[in-house]
Amino acid sequence: MNAIELRNLTKGYPLFKVDNVSLDVKQGYITGLIGPNGAGKSTLIKMIIGLIHPDSGTIRTLGHEMPTQEVNIKQRIGVVSDECFYYEHLTIREMKKMIAPFYKKWDEQKFNGYLEQFELSPKKKIADLSKGMKIKFSLAIALSHDADLLIMDEPTSGLDPVFRRELLDLLSDLIQDETRSIIFSTHITTDLERIADYIAFVNQGKLVFNETKDDVLERYTIVKGDMELLDGDTRNQFIGIRETDVGFEALADNREEAARLFGSFALLQRPTLEDLIYFTAKGGRKHA
Repeated sequence: MNAIELRNLTKGYPLFKVDNVSLDVKQGYITGLIGPNGAGKSTLIKMIIGLIHPDSGTIRTLGHEMPTQEVNIKQRIGVVSDECFYYEHLTIREMKKMIAPFYKKWDEQKFNGYLEQFELSPKKKIADLSKGMKIKFSLAIALSHDADLLIMDEPTSGLDPVFRRELLDLLSDLIQDETRSIIFSTHITTDLERIADYIAFVNQGKLVFNETKDDVLERYTIVKGDMELLDGDTRNQFIGIRETDVGFEALADNREEAARLFGSFALLQRPTLEDLIYFTAKGGRKHA
């Protein structure tokens, strides 16, 4: 079963377009949404939560159609973003009093527990919170109404390393019952390498792939070798190439084929998610 189903989703702007994206977010898993700046990740998230409407295509969340059942859907989702949507002049307690009545399953005890865990004073004004503290507050709100789906847009931005690690552990624990689902958009790809089950890669408004993290990192490979290995044919095997005075480094999307072509003449390494973004976004040759 899928927590989110996007079908042929399109949204056009004067200089950018999310183009015919179809994507499934599996129930009970963490799906990482990656891509370079301006790839369309935040636009997709905003369409999923109803902040903007697609020009065409359909969105189905937790078995219900958006936007016709938007009110019911929003009872069951929690949103954490590095953007602050709260009234800055209010305290944490006052802001909570405005938000809590919207949720039928609001759990006051759970909320207070998260405030204590995150070291947030309910008397503190939103305006006085650091960026990291605002994300902690958003997380406390999102986790206090028994959400079945967490939608997270750059949630670890601005967090110190200690709390980042604690947050990732908390998210891993949340999905252990296999009923909750998380979609996690971030530039900090090491976070996704730690906890994500699936990776959805968006580039230039199009979906490049949506596969299990392990399958992606096994299929792609980094190839390092001397410049004489590059010719017209071998260049075509690569998604992107970085050339230096001492050799080249490139990304290929077929490890077995790369091993067959280059054999012992080149070094093949397992890529990181950051490598996938870098070489796909750059394409062609990148001179250092």
